[in-house]
Amino acid sequence: QVHVVESGGGLVQPGGSLRLSCAASGFTLNKYTMGWFRQAPGKEREGVSCIKSDGSTVYEDSVKGRFTIARDNAKNTMYLQMNSLKPEDTAVYYCASGCGTVVARLINSWGQGTQVTVSS
Repeated sequence: QVHVVESGGGLVQPGGSLRLSCAASGFTLNKYTMGWFRQAPGKEREGVSCIKSDGSTVYEDSVKGRFTIARDNAKNTMYLQMNSLKPEDTAVYYCASGCGTVVARLINSWGQGTQVTVSS
């Protein structure tokens, strides 16, 4: 059964860092384009970053230079290293197969997500 579990969120001050993890089971993560998405209260779920099967990466403009996506094939896990966090990064973060906000609208099954709160 295909399953992902997000973890690593928390409360952090502006300028701080967090590393999110997405542990996959039931499928081999590196064979697919995998993405990180986020949803802030009252806002649409949006694509943040994705990593393709060939290892190439995509970042949404607002996180470029601050976030880094990576995966560990041995652990079948994807990560999102988030540095220089801003209050506007506050959201529930999800991982799923796919990339971008348009694709997010088509995904009808999500994990529980992990809450990231950036606040002083």
